[in-house]
Amino acid sequence: MYRLCDIFKCMKVVDSKTMKLLDEKAIKDYGIPGIVLMENAGKGAAEIILKKHITSNSIKTVSIFAGKGNNGGDGFVIARHLKNKGMDVIVYLVAKESDVKGDAGTNMNIWKKMGGKIYGITKTQDIEKHASKVKHSQLIIDAIFGTGFVNNISGIYKNVIDFINGAGKKVVSIDVPSGIDASTGRLLGCCIKADATITMVLPKIGLITYPGAGYAGKLDVVDIGMPLEIIEDKSIKCETIEDADIKKLLKKRPKDSHKGIFGHLLVLSGSTGKTGAAAMTCLGAMRVGTGLVTLGIPESLNRIMEEKLTEVMTEPLPETKSKTLGGISFDRVKEVLKNKQAIAIGPGMTAVNDVRDLVLKLIKETNLPIVIDADAINVLKGNLYVLKQANVPTVMTPHPGEMARLLDLSTKDVQADRINTASGFATENNVTLVLKGARTVIASPDGMVYINMTGNAGMATAGTGDILTGMIAGFMAQGYLSVDAARIGVYLHGLAGDTVARKSGEIGMMATDLLTILPEVLNSLLKNPS
Repeated sequence: MYRLCDIFKCMKVVDSKTMKLLDEKAIKDYGIPGIVLMENAGKGAAEIILKKHITSNSIKTVSIFAGKGNNGGDGFVIARHLKNKGMDVIVYLVAKESDVKGDAGTNMNIWKKMGGKIYGITKTQDIEKHASKVKHSQLIIDAIFGTGFVNNISGIYKNVIDFINGAGKKVVSIDVPSGIDASTGRLLGCCIKADATITMVLPKIGLITYPGAGYAGKLDVVDIGMPLEIIEDKSIKCETIEDADIKKLLKKRPKDSHKGIFGHLLVLSGSTGKTGAAAMTCLGAMRVGTGLVTLGIPESLNRIMEEKLTEVMTEPLPETKSKTLGGISFDRVKEVLKNKQAIAIGPGMTAVNDVRDLVLKLIKETNLPIVIDADAINVLKGNLYVLKQANVPTVMTPHPGEMARLLDLSTKDVQADRINTASGFATENNVTLVLKGARTVIASPDGMVYINMTGNAGMATAGTGDILTGMIAGFMAQGYLSVDAARIGVYLHGLAGDTVARKSGEIGMMATDLLTILPEVLNSLLKNPS
């Protein structure tokens, strides 16, 4: 499982715009010259390279590909420090020397004065000319483009990146692999496939969200001497979810506990052929310690669910002619809601007009926290106004396809900018949004965004999303704040998947495997508080 490096104690992550503002604040407000920050960045990166990536005393040749901007300037600083440690370093400048200005130019000139080698790469023939030397290097360092680059890569830059990727050498990227949008993780046409990335000050969103995360390799973060007050600025609204966070949020149970103090959840779910979704949601809630769970199900399916769910109570509800829940069910649902603490609605309901009527009425009239998933999300297309009429904490848990339908976008559009898509929707509609997928994003109404680092590809299987809905709703029924319930639920859900994967592998994982392991994972966190 992906973990941030040990030296990164703060969980904040930033986009390129925020990183630029932090740099400017350090320079203008604190008077730290930019060239000092560049020196600290390059020196820190060189120390990590020497410690982790130079593995042989007999082979000491390093090839650095530098661009004309500050990322290239970092590359020249790295070159100097590696040369001072006895490395044979060659810098391949993917630009004309006359184009390298400012602090980067200063460091280029220092490199030249100390006898450092620079070869210009401005045309394809230059790559061919130096290909043999590069392929005999122990290590390639990518310092071509930094966090501010957002254009699609073409021409000589594309040729260089393709060459590096095909060289068969270990590659370390500086700040971000050239070709990743640091703010979104989007690939800019082509991208360096790095074995490791050494980034400055704070991790960039594009390094921990896909597809960028798949190109960044192992991540280290360099302290460049920026004042802690800048890094801890509350205006930085994006964080990763870490083990220590969840341990602090989880509540221990008193010794004189009884089921009544751990909440009663109502799950509205299921339709013909989709009773499994209802079962998974209910069991997900039970497995995270919810005291009582009642399943509201179309009355014709009640007998099936009574036999299927031993620990869960069932409530047969009036159904439509199509044997689904709908507006016809609402009056009875209102009665059943008495003495409940939270609601989960949507899994396996089918997206029909009758379901829409029930969902809209419930959102407008309930006084209980609610989790909206699956078909209950789908029927909100064109009816988002109702979310602003809700007077209770509301969590929505769409996968990218559902999010796309809701916003009339393509799934590709949603995936291209998961952070801003989730955050914009959450603040606009006053909900906590859980945008599922690799590196699930949790966005709260106050603008905070949390990126989950647990989970794996084996969890891309039927039923896992239904379990997550039950888990989040179960924590809300137990009295957790909606955003905390979402953070805990998403983290534990992924951690359970990772535990299953370690024991039996990713391929063939089933949702029921998560249900089996959840108590073990949850209790291990409670037994080992931070």
